Amino acid sequence: MLESRQHYPTQRVALVIQYLGTHFNGWQRQKGQRTVQEEIETAIATVLGYHVALHGAGRTDSGVHAAAQVAHFQATGLIPAHKWAKVLNSYLPPDVLIRASAGVSESWHARFSAVYRRYRYTIYTEELPNLFVKPFSWHYYYAALDESLMTSALKPLLGKHHLSAFERAGSVRSHSWVEIQAVECRRSGAFIHIEIQANGFLYGMVRLLIGMIVEVGSRQRTVENFTEIWQQERREEVKYSAPAHGLCLLRVGYPDFPFPPKIWYDTQPYLVMNNDN
Repeated sequence: MLESRQHYPTQRVALVIQYLGTHFNGWQRQKGQRTVQEEIETAIATVLGYHVALHGAGRTDSGVHAAAQVAHFQATGLIPAHKWAKVLNSYLPPDVLIRASAGVSESWHARFSAVYRRYRYTIYTEELPNLFVKPFSWHYYYAALDESLMTSALKPLLGKHHLSAFERAGSVRSHSWVEIQAVECRRSGAFIHIEIQANGFLYGMVRLLIGMIVEVGSRQRTVENFTEIWQQERREEVKYSAPAHGLCLLRVGYPDFPFPPKIWYDTQPYLVMNNDN
């Protein structure tokens, strides 16, 4: 097989990937578990006839969705880079989709070339449940949420901070420094959308942070108390993680990205519902 491949060109292919995390045990390949990385690597191997490693921009937890995850792999063969999306989609299950593919330089890396990742968390506040929004939002109706308080709690996070208060046990990172580049909290009828952008994220960080932000919005704790907890790294006081299904990896940013914005920039539709319907 190696001899038959040696005369073909080798290329690095970048992918923009969407997936519904509901039935996945996260992004990263794990023995005996269904993961996004394994599904795509299996599809690539089916096409090429040999296994290649797929490198993702970041890992998502079990149940977390992605609107524009980014990954790359190295392939030897005659398939043009821009055609890999269509080829792979014919082998992938319905809950994974390659939006586009493109060739990149040998120095480009889905993880190490990225300058930011952005997540969106969606909260549904209507009292009545709704099956059509359930897979993509946290149904929180136990108390009214004040999005202005939630915004006030988010803003002090901007900048570079130690955020070990929002790191789950089991992390392999050697430090807890995170540079938060943007935060946003907006209400659209019965939905509250929270977006956080950073150069990288700690293990379980967004869901732990959202769990506490909701406590602020429901007036269970003050903005000042929330800020003191993370500034003083009081991890023992961060006890609740928001449900995974409300979280989506919205996009990954690069200084040199071969895809136009319509492919990757804002591809998770906003959930919108007026309370007076």
